[in-house]
Amino acid sequence: MNIASLVLRAKPEDFPALEASLAAIPGVELHARSAENGQLIVTVEDGPGHSTTDSILAVSLVKQVLAVTLAYEYTDEGLELQEA
Repeated sequence: MNIASLVLRAKPEDFPALEASLAAIPGVELHARSAENGQLIVTVEDGPGHSTTDSILAVSLVKQVLAVTLAYEYTDEGLELQEA
C-alpha cells in the first residue's frame, strides 16, 4: 500500500473545474478546500492498474493547479516482519 497527502494551491474561481479534473484521476480523493487560502487537501492512494507516482504526476499536470506540496507519504513496501 502506498498513500500520499498533497496540499494544492489554486485560484478559488478554478476550484469547480479543478475538482472535476481531480475526480477523474485514479486514487485521488478530495478532503478539504479553503477558498480563503486557495488550498485543497487531497490524498492519493495506489490501486489496481495505477500507482501513487502516476496519480501525483497527473494531479500536478492539471491546468488549474498552481503548486503541489507533498505533505505526507507512507508505504509498506519493503517492510518485513523481523523477529527480535
